[in-house]
Formats: sequence, C-alpha cells, structure tokens
Amino acid sequence: MSVMERYDEWCRLAVDDPDLQEELHAVAGDDAAIRDRFYRDLEFGTGGLRGVIGAGTNRMNIYTVRRATQGLANYVKASFDTPSVAISYDSRIKSTVFAQAAASVLAANGVHVHIYKELMPTPMLSWAVRALGCSAGIMVTASHNPSKYNGYKAYGADGCQITLEVAGKVIQEINSLDIFKDVKSCDFEQAVAEGKITYISEDIIEGYYEKVLAQGINTGLCAESGLKIVYTPLNGTGNKPVREILRRIGIQDVTVVAEQEQPDGNFPTCPYPNPEIREALELGLQYCDKVKPDLLLATDPDADRVGIAVPDGDDYALFSGNEVGALLTEYICSERVRKGTMPKDPIVVKTIVTSDIIKAIAKEYGLETIEVLTGFKFIGEQIGFLEEKGEENRYVFGFEESYGYLSGTYVRDKDAVVASMLICEMAAFYRTKGISLLQARENLYKKYGLFHHSLQSFTFEGESGMNKMNALMQSLRDEQPVTIGGLKVVSVSDYETSLTTDKLTGKQTAITLPKSNVLVFDLEQGAKVVIRPSGTEPKIKCYYTTIGSTMDEALATEKKLVEDFDKLFQ
Repeated sequence: MSVMERYDEWCRLAVDDPDLQEELHAVAGDDAAIRDRFYRDLEFGTGGLRGVIGAGTNRMNIYTVRRATQGLANYVKASFDTPSVAISYDSRIKSTVFAQAAASVLAANGVHVHIYKELMPTPMLSWAVRALGCSAGIMVTASHNPSKYNGYKAYGADGCQITLEVAGKVIQEINSLDIFKDVKSCDFEQAVAEGKITYISEDIIEGYYEKVLAQGINTGLCAESGLKIVYTPLNGTGNKPVREILRRIGIQDVTVVAEQEQPDGNFPTCPYPNPEIREALELGLQYCDKVKPDLLLATDPDADRVGIAVPDGDDYALFSGNEVGALLTEYICSERVRKGTMPKDPIVVKTIVTSDIIKAIAKEYGLETIEVLTGFKFIGEQIGFLEEKGEENRYVFGFEESYGYLSGTYVRDKDAVVASMLICEMAAFYRTKGISLLQARENLYKKYGLFHHSLQSFTFEGESGMNKMNALMQSLRDEQPVTIGGLKVVSVSDYETSLTTDKLTGKQTAITLPKSNVLVFDLEQGAKVVIRPSGTEPKIKCYYTTIGSTMDEALATEKKLVEDFDKLFQ
C-alpha cells in the first residue's frame, strides 16, 4: 500500500479520536507532511514504541497502540494458561487514553488487566507485574523526551522489559496485523464493570513502599540530620511516591518546585524534562538560590531517573549520572562491608557506556563487576539470571550513566524513588561525618582517579535523517579512524559483528554480549569513545571518557575528541 493509499484509508477509518481527523485534514495536500506520517510503521523495537503523538502509522496514537497491544495479547495468550497484564502510565499527553486503549484491547482478547487508578512511575509498574503474578506489563511513557512524544514499554512476567527473544515474537505478531481489521477492542468502562479490568489496590502500592524502605542502610540518621531538600518531579509521576518515601525516612524539610509539582504533559517550564540537562533543573536551581538546601533532587516524568545538584560555593554543581552512581556504589559497598551485611560473592552491574571507575570500586570491596549492553533491561536480566539460581541476594547495585539506579531486586528496572531515598540517606550520612557530597566526590577521585565522562548527541529527524544515521555508522565501520582527537586508537569493539580488534597487533577476540549497533574506540591514555544510535530517539550518541591528573587536563582531552566528531556528524 502506498503512502497516499494509507493516508486515504486513515481519513476513512481513523474516526475514534477526533484529534486525528483534524490533523489528517490539516495536512491534506502537503506531500512531505503526509509522507512523514505514513512512510513507515512506528517501530516496536526491542522493548516497545516511542514516537511523536499524532495521526499516521509513524505516530503514537490509539491505533498504533491498539495494534501493538493486539500483538502482545496474541503472545501472552499463546504463552500463558491464564494471561494477565499490569498497566501504568505517566503524565504525558494522552497517556491515560493510550493506557485505556491498551487495556480495552487486552480485555477484548480475554486477557485480564490490572491498571493503576492514577498515574504511577515505571518502577511501580515493574513491581505490580511481579506482585500480582502477571504475564506481562505495559508502561505508557516517553520517559524524558519532549512533550510531543509518548511511548509504550512492554515488560515480561519477571517485571523486566521484555527480552530480545520475546520482543522478536511480539514484533512478529504485530507485523502480521492490519491496523484496522485485525485488532479487537471493547469499551473500557464496561470491561471494568464486568471485572475484565480491575484497578490495582492500595496494598500493592504499600508493598512497593516497604520494599523501597528495606533498601536503606542508615535511614535512621535522616530524621536528625537536618537535611534540607528542594525537589522537582518535573510535572511527572514522582511527586507522591518520592515525597512519601522521604517523609517515611524522616526528612521533613522538603521544598517542592510549585510550577513543576502537578502532572502536566506539556511540561510548560521545561520543554525537555530530562534531569540530565541543566535546563530542566533551572527552576529548581532558582529555588535553591532562595532556600539554600543541601540537595536538589529532580525526577523525570516516569520517575525512573533522578538528577541532583549540590552546593558549590555560591552556586550549585550538577552531578552526572556516572558521579552519582559511583558515589552510591562507594557508599553502599563501604557501609555494607562495615556492617557485615555484604552477601557472599557480591555483584555490581553496569552498562558498557557507564564509568569504569565502578570496576575500581568493586575491586576495592571484593565485588564482581558485570558489564551489559546499554539499557537497564540488561541489568534487570542479570538479576533474573541470579534469581534462577536462587542467588539474587548477590546483586548489590546496578546503574547506567543516564541517571538510572537500582538497589534491591524487588523491581527489574531503574527506580528514581529508591535512588532518591539512598541519595538523601547518603547525604545525611556524610553530613554526620562533616563531609559534603561535593567533598565526597573529591575524595572518590583522590581514591580511584579522576574519570571524566560526557555525552554528545547528534539529531537526525525524519526519513532522510534515519538514512544519514545508518550511513554514518556504516562509514565508521568501513573506514575506522586511526586517531581521534590526536590520540591513537588502540582497539575497536564492534558489537554488531561481535568482535574486538586490537589495532596494534590485529588480534581479534569475540564479544559475548548480544549483537547491537555499537562501536567502541579505546584510545591512548585510557580515553574511550562509544558510539551508538539511540534506541528511542532519532539520535546518534557519543560517550566520551577521559582520564587526567586534573579536571582541566581531562577536559582538554575531551575537547579534542568532541571537535573530531563535530566535524564528522555535522
């Protein structure tokens, strides 16, 4: 079917959402706009959907959501005797609509649905899947993307985002479906009345809070610490659970950024609600100028990531995900060793783009470091492997550089609620020792070395952008650089071919992780560049690591690396 034939079909049949008809009529005669909406199906990928909200096969709307859910329904019905699915959703535009659309498809297919009564964070979806013994889970979110996006993440029965194998089966089911003819649906409210859809009870929510609190090590210090917090949920789902957990550990002095307190998918005060970037924290930092807190916390819209800022003279310093993760790893490991609560044969898990300082910390405290592909699903998968052997207590901590952390095995995704609690507890602990978090970071560098990390993203919108991204990645494979930023390339790891090539000797060794479109260039002086297309956005991401005796030295090396890739990707 041609692009125009698809467009005409949608004009005739996509009548369940008036917003879609309005948009379809608005782009009539605009060939480029029509093509962008219909030149492909929105890709389900290895874990779900994510795209711009709107009309068309290449957009997030009730029809693309229904089709994906029909595919998931077909999979769980074939795989489970009495299938059930848990659903949660965040504050984004149409999240409630998409969650109910998914629930209605599942109910029409005889799959029982458990859905939260109100928006809830991603980790609470993972928890619900496990606590209710569901076959799968759906989280409607686009995480930290701009407001024009929404998405849909699929989870397995273990509460982890679906594996590559399961994703392949679901995608096969989806691809066999006509978006209008092959999808079953029913009335949401009627399905609730008939008991096909049930709301998740308060005791499940309470069970989650209890599991989070159980991850504390020195929470008793918090009430008397005098810790002062400024917190922003960035108009997302973190407001209630994060504040509830902080209240329960005794942190009373919490100032919430009023403009970003209530759910609002338009994100009016932070167009890019990502706690990794300063812009998203700007209002919170303005509050800090007045309140003078010990810590600024910011959680993203689905509350699976958290960013922080701490006092630094008259200003506030933003910590990177690598820095917070390293500090938490050091704190958790040192305190568990001191208290004698470290398990036998302990493990810490990191992704391949996460700081190698973790390996040094793990060695210091006798932990094994496991590296996985980018994406927290692969950290959750490692917990599942341990659980199969009855050894899940060996897992101590896992994190990725993009501000996602998890202590404990009660969920299988990153959790900004438990991370917020542990960050505050850590700050309270160091405060009792007369140490600020800024000082704690300097102590970490003195102990293990100064590892500097940065991320640069290059955006490629639309069909032409996708083609350019693919061409650039292929070019880097075919014409591998000899030097980057003036530093000699020591080795190249291509996770698509599963080979690491020593550029000095020519020796090749196998990479045992699953195939992925990732290139890693190891350079002289311990520097490193990791390049991969984003799995959720039209971007190529470059991760830079530089090591120096001083920050200025590390930054100078980083500047040269960035300049080379600026030339390549512009």
